[in-house]
Amino acid sequence: MKSILRPTLVLFAVLTVICCVAYPFAMIGVGNALFPYQASGSIISNGANNVGSELIGQEFSSPKYFWGRLSATGPMPYNAVNSGGSNNAPTNPALTDEIKGRIAALKAVDPDNKLPLPVDLVTSSASGLDPEISLAAAYYQVSRVAHERKLPEAQVRALVDKLSTPQYLGFFGETRVNVLKLNLALDGRG
Repeated sequence: MKSILRPTLVLFAVLTVICCVAYPFAMIGVGNALFPYQASGSIISNGANNVGSELIGQEFSSPKYFWGRLSATGPMPYNAVNSGGSNNAPTNPALTDEIKGRIAALKAVDPDNKLPLPVDLVTSSASGLDPEISLAAAYYQVSRVAHERKLPEAQVRALVDKLSTPQYLGFFGETRVNVLKLNLALDGRG
């Protein structure tokens, strides 16, 4: 038994040092050297203060701001510690109520908008942290935001187009816009 126990403990100790100390520190070093912005959390600042991460959505409820996707995280929205979707099935009444509530909120702040409601404005994402919305979702909100800020719709739409990110490699996903960056640009701080 002793002949098996000693090599097992030595192998366990060596693998623990390699996998739990050396490898993580090497990856942190490589990440910081090659991708410093991403490795530090892709933090967006307004000069003096950090206002959020480019990778994690934030809740905006004022009509003068663009709204992002709903967050299914708890106990608060966009909680990165509790990332995950609601896993509600399409037939689940909780999902139906969530969608109806969001539709009502969107219609209440912009009752004259006749554009079709984009799905990403009324459903939550799988991660619950989406920082971006589709161009359709941004365009749907242009009239409301322009009206609230007393800006021409063309100016707000041009800002959406300017800050949009194209598809990956020209065909993966869809063109999208980061909600935090867009709202900061509207505030004149981005």
